[in-house]
Amino acid sequence: MKQILLTNDDGFDAIGLKALVEALSPLAKITVVAPAKNKSACGHSLTLDRPLKLDCVEDDYYKIDDGTPTDCVFISLNNLFKEGYKPDLIVSGINIGANMGEDITYSGTAAGAMESVLQGVPAIAISQVCKDRCQDIKNGWDFALAKKTITNIVEKIFQDEFPLEKRRFLNINIPPVKEEDCKGIKITKAGHREYGNDTHRHYNPRGEEFYWIGLHPLIWQASEDKSCDFEAIKENYVSITPVRLDLTSYEEMNKLDIWLKKGEK
Repeated sequence: MKQILLTNDDGFDAIGLKALVEALSPLAKITVVAPAKNKSACGHSLTLDRPLKLDCVEDDYYKIDDGTPTDCVFISLNNLFKEGYKPDLIVSGINIGANMGEDITYSGTAAGAMESVLQGVPAIAISQVCKDRCQDIKNGWDFALAKKTITNIVEKIFQDEFPLEKRRFLNINIPPVKEEDCKGIKITKAGHREYGNDTHRHYNPRGEEFYWIGLHPLIWQASEDKSCDFEAIKENYVSITPVRLDLTSYEEMNKLDIWLKKGEK
């Protein structure tokens, strides 16, 4: 029987993770290892300044106190699976909110998939884009489209093979529409997100200053060919972006070499 490891960055009791368990349980033996609390925007970070405790919530379901998604993948692969064995696939999500464009570098959801492929296990990050994050959750978002999408993709991987080379993962974003209103799937590039300075200054009762970092509106630089993840979501398509961990800007290497040598005698 196939084995799938699940993680997320919204916490072990998040509704998106529970929806992911429901979707994939018919396809494989599921093991869940997730942070004990929300770790959104933690990036690809390992916890190195304190010990971490792996707590069993129920059979094959664990949480790591104050751990990151990267911690969850790293610890579980090296402790929950027999030596020489790894799960067939790791899926991180279903995140509440988008993970598109440069947000991929902030994302704990994407980081879970990053660590997976670094450890040699194929991986998928999946996120549910929201029109109104709080209101959608309050109204009980059903995740039907996300569940159908991840089920179909995982079935295809198990029937055929993972479609990417090593150290690459699939980043899936689901539009905020019902299943019947989705136009299909688009293979996309990561778009260019526009960022503001959404910080809020406050004072505690002692007069000490502190700040909250807010959520930036979903604004991006439009691509001429409308091939980016933001454009696909705007048009009610599921966006699937192949992401690689090699951040080298290959097209700039020669330019940089010429720049360094400029003026040399």
